[in-house]
Amino acid sequence: MNILSLFVLIPLLMLLGLWIARNVSQVKAVMVVGSSALMVLATWLTVTYIGMRQGGATEEMLFTDSIMWYAPLHICYSVGVDGISVVMLLLSAIIVFTGTFASWKLKPLTKEYFLWFTLLSTGVFGFFISTDLFTMFMFYEVALIPMYLLIGVWGSGRKEYAAMKLTLMLMGGSAFLLIGILGIYYGAGGETMNILEIVKQKIPTEIQQIFFPLTFLGFGVLGALFPFHTWSPDGHASAPTAVSMLHAGVLMKLGGYGCFRVAMYLMPTGAAMWGDFFLILTTISVVYGAFSAVVQTDLKYINAYSSVSHCGLVLFALLMMTRVSATGAILQMLSHGLMTALFFALIGMIYGRTHTRDIRQLSGLMKIMPFLSVGYVIAGLANLGLPGLSGFIAEMTVFTGSFQVNDVFHRACTVIATMSIVITAVYILRVVGKILYGTCQNPEHLKLTDATWDERLAVICLIAAVAGLGLAPWWASDVISGSVEPIISQLMR
Repeated sequence: MNILSLFVLIPLLMLLGLWIARNVSQVKAVMVVGSSALMVLATWLTVTYIGMRQGGATEEMLFTDSIMWYAPLHICYSVGVDGISVVMLLLSAIIVFTGTFASWKLKPLTKEYFLWFTLLSTGVFGFFISTDLFTMFMFYEVALIPMYLLIGVWGSGRKEYAAMKLTLMLMGGSAFLLIGILGIYYGAGGETMNILEIVKQKIPTEIQQIFFPLTFLGFGVLGALFPFHTWSPDGHASAPTAVSMLHAGVLMKLGGYGCFRVAMYLMPTGAAMWGDFFLILTTISVVYGAFSAVVQTDLKYINAYSSVSHCGLVLFALLMMTRVSATGAILQMLSHGLMTALFFALIGMIYGRTHTRDIRQLSGLMKIMPFLSVGYVIAGLANLGLPGLSGFIAEMTVFTGSFQVNDVFHRACTVIATMSIVITAVYILRVVGKILYGTCQNPEHLKLTDATWDERLAVICLIAAVAGLGLAPWWASDVISGSVEPIISQLMR
């Protein structure tokens, strides 16, 4: 069996273990063992991949395998990874592991919650290892469907509205995506669904012109592309803590990954035709998301609109179509996934104690819960791009690569997008100052306790990852840049 298939097999075994579990202790044991196994597997894969590349492996994808699934449409279970897939698998494993501990005390229906959470994880891992268009789309749908119940049943606030809105908008994007995939398949001759085979063929220009915007839009909806982003803040705000972590930390990355791996890689002429149009939309996403975060008073909505801005930066950098900007986009996906998961974990822990996310009702938390407060400060500093943390290296790479495109339009978009750095600093520092410092105004909050052991474990793991990427970014950059090169070369033809 191919080693990559373990990323699907382990979650499936976890689902079986959860189904037969008799009590909450057994449920938690299954989740800890399974998520730890995924973390070890992702770490091993990353180290092995780096070693194989340093040893001279030059294939575009490593660990490839293909098994015929449905011959009439040439659908195969095809898997393989490059540097982009490897870092996304590592990110997913970290979020699933920490999300397990962030949900340690979740009630009611703990077993059912973790069943749907694990099913969502199965779709995410399967998506990143797939090299067959239909198989990738299938795992994409598996990752989306559980969100409705996870938010609608275990969420808070306007959870039914948020769950339905998210589902309808993402299913609408999936409809465009399915049309785009079929257009790619038949445009390439209707003989294979394998991405590595399709890219060797020349899809006619008129086909690319029609199906590129459909495919990019289908993935872009999940990447919070303006004006199709409105599902994201409501979904984030209503989701339970670990679902918000997986939703913002990993699920939204499927959008950027798909735009780059499928839409732009397989239809480079279409990307050249439509690139400027989508670049305008992504520039709006970056600035609009940051401005919207400034005026929010709910901690989750602040981070949700911040995610719209930062995920917009991913698509923005990809559309610049330079090697440096594309490397920055993947680094931004990795960085944002870690720091937004940390943010949502901390917000959930604070909300679980204070029962409010309104910044107007919070103050002086640093003295009451110092561990959670320090974690929040670190997450905020990473979000605004402090050197030494992951946000700085990602955004610097994005803007440096984007400014390399030497024409007025692209450089003007770059300058406008850099405004988000200043705006981000405004809302992050305002919130940190408001909720953490000063005198506590609510006497009930003085009785609150700091983080428990399970919460500390999740927060420390995420802080270590954020700081590790910020202080030692070269390993990730080297892994990513080598895999970006074939896609950028295709775009430059």
